[in-house]
Amino acid sequence: MDAQAKAAPLAGARMLHTMLRVHDLEKSLAFYTGLLGMKLLRKKDYPEGKFTLAFVGYGGEAGHTVLELTHNWGNAPYQLGTGYGHIAIAVDDIHGACDALAKAGVKIPRPAGPMKADPSIVIAFVEDPDGYKIELISRDSIGR
Repeated sequence: MDAQAKAAPLAGARMLHTMLRVHDLEKSLAFYTGLLGMKLLRKKDYPEGKFTLAFVGYGGEAGHTVLELTHNWGNAPYQLGTGYGHIAIAVDDIHGACDALAKAGVKIPRPAGPMKADPSIVIAFVEDPDGYKIELISRDSIGR
């Protein structure tokens, strides 16, 4: 069976969301909605499972990939592990975005600047309240 035939059942598939486990849901919601400008799309408590799910994004789930924030009640802070990389977000003004986030107290381990491997691409890295890395990419750099 060739690769095209194997992929046929997944034709038209799209990525729905990425899930992050968060320690303090309210802090995380404030970061993603208040500082990164996402919208809270839905939030639901699951008392029997002792967790809350909150979905945030820049557009509705029907047409956009979103972020699922999972808060397990009574949890200690999570270890990030070594397999996780980052979430990437395109921004129009990367320097302005970094300035605004820094003023809000957000940790910026890698300020805006050219990527070493390809200086035509301008990136920065910030951290959410749990230490997850968020890569900001200048919209002008996308597709290079």
